[in-house]
Amino acid sequence: MSTGTNFIGYRSTRSSKATDATADVAAEPVDFSTAIRSGLAPDGGLFCPVEIPKLADLSGIDPHDYVSVARKVMWPYVEGSIEQDAFNTIVGEAYRSFRHPDICPVIDLGGGHHLLDLTQGPTLAFKDVALQLVGRLLDHLLTQANERVVVIGATSGDTGSAAIEALAGRDRVTVVMLHPNGRVSEVQRRQMTTVNVPNIHNLAVEGNFDDCQDLVKASFAATEITNVHQLSAVNSINWARVMAQMVYYVTAARTVAPDGGPVSFSVPTGNFGNVLSGWYAKRMGLPVDQLVVASNRNDIMTRYFSTGSLDAHEVVPTLSPSMDIQISSNFERLLWEASARDGEAVADLIGRFRSTGSAEVPAVWHEAITAEFSAGRLDDDGTLAEIARVHDEFGLVIDPHTAVGLAAARQHHRDRSIPMVTLATADPAKFGDAVKRATGVDPQLPDHLAELHARTEHYDVVENSIESITDWFERL
Repeated sequence: MSTGTNFIGYRSTRSSKATDATADVAAEPVDFSTAIRSGLAPDGGLFCPVEIPKLADLSGIDPHDYVSVARKVMWPYVEGSIEQDAFNTIVGEAYRSFRHPDICPVIDLGGGHHLLDLTQGPTLAFKDVALQLVGRLLDHLLTQANERVVVIGATSGDTGSAAIEALAGRDRVTVVMLHPNGRVSEVQRRQMTTVNVPNIHNLAVEGNFDDCQDLVKASFAATEITNVHQLSAVNSINWARVMAQMVYYVTAARTVAPDGGPVSFSVPTGNFGNVLSGWYAKRMGLPVDQLVVASNRNDIMTRYFSTGSLDAHEVVPTLSPSMDIQISSNFERLLWEASARDGEAVADLIGRFRSTGSAEVPAVWHEAITAEFSAGRLDDDGTLAEIARVHDEFGLVIDPHTAVGLAAARQHHRDRSIPMVTLATADPAKFGDAVKRATGVDPQLPDHLAELHARTEHYDVVENSIESITDWFERL
């Protein structure tokens, strides 16, 4: 662990609350390098910072200068693990491939509503904003430690292509990406499976996204795999993903409220990592009024906010497949914070939820959480109607996930004097069938992906079992 004077440590969401000199060794915080290279904590928990730093003074930085803001916002989290000059270089390189000079531009829709466009990266989804940075950070830290890892991830569509784009061809990383067979859009699948590079491997699992996510976590516990390969994670279970996503909340808030006033956000939500980044930005001092959690029919989060109970239902395929999730892994981080960081209680609750599909969240935790979040849902018919409405009113073409977020924003905007920003999470061309149904418009892929449907795919179909994954790893 780093001993730098400004070092922020990271602890598992399932570790003991003890922090004094008599604490168990397992509760000792790790540094940023260890947290990002490991991905998942040894006890199965998620790494979280033991201290949340105050947001840096950004008054001298143009809110449209995304790279400079990013360097200032994230530096406290990485200090002690990487030299500042190296970090600044990595951040600068991460966003060179983005198509808009603002990186994450804001569109004014009028009436106090705004759209934060997170689709300008190479794979056309918000995951690029974090993963173009995380891939470079991971490569740098592995080189520094003289290590190699197998990055294993689960994707509901966009994480996989963004991670593959960021990590393809990197010498110290092998990527194994699991996606639910037949449950991602064709564009999402092809963005992953047409990358024919030796360090990239795609597995189509006969199950849903939650099954894929379970297999990733089971792989970390499978000695048949870990005795041979050092594993790391690239899903938002990796803290670096959450950290990198905080930045666009800051740039958006400074754009729509240049006087420093409060701002609200509506976030299409599946695995809860994106909206959780907004909550961490708020904890750093960003003046956030509302955080609206927007769900499709797979609305476990919306139901939780109403009932205080986590109840997993069967995953239903929808027009917004990246949100077809019933186990939102990043919610564990929020539970840890709401419980006053009682890792043992969190581990017990998560264990009950995973074994029975249901768990009641303690009332005091629920009260703390609902004070900071609200939630809404939209079914497929409503999604199509919202895509059509936005196209008719503004001439904008949006994807189904963004439509869910915009509808929830309109439903839950409680103070119209406070700007509401909805996160646009994917390019409509990734979900062309749904967009065409709603608008008659057939959205086209940008030039760099124009030949995507003609490229050869490379992937293996595997059964939904840890045995099938360990068998596949034996051939790796």
